[in-house]
Amino acid sequence: MKTVRISPASRPPATAPAPGREGNAGNLLRQAGVRVTDARLNVLSELLLSQRALSHLEIQDAMPAMDRVTLYRALDCLTDAGLAHKISGDDRVFRYSTGNDGVHGHDHGKHEGHVQHQHGHFKCTRCARVFCLDEAQAPASLRTQLQATLQSTLGPGFQSHDVELTIKGWCADCAR
Repeated sequence: MKTVRISPASRPPATAPAPGREGNAGNLLRQAGVRVTDARLNVLSELLLSQRALSHLEIQDAMPAMDRVTLYRALDCLTDAGLAHKISGDDRVFRYSTGNDGVHGHDHGKHEGHVQHQHGHFKCTRCARVFCLDEAQAPASLRTQLQATLQSTLGPGFQSHDVELTIKGWCADCAR
């Protein structure tokens, strides 16, 4: 049997950006002051296109050519830059989202270099999908009241930097 060797130059890169993905993801990376790499570009593009939060495994399945360490590093970079957020589930699986989910979209503010993740999530107990809920739908007076209540509940000297709220039930697809 004859062995054929492929030179590295003729082999396609493992994490080459998919055609047409440079646009929005590349602009967001540059605006955040993050170096644009193929891995970051592809991972951010996948999250932006997703209608829900994705686990590491789901992202890896969508990009089988990318090794898992590169994927973890890209996800860490995106969360550190505030371009995505990490959602911890009661199933001990982290899911990642840009907040561009099918339910609503929203912005993530920063406070002293820490990404503010001040919104709720909906987790379907049938299919295990996780969706971001849009805080912008709530009236400003309600948000102000909830923030004041939270601060008074914490007591003097305490400062919150992250609020996690998960509502569980059936998503629109599973409720049919």
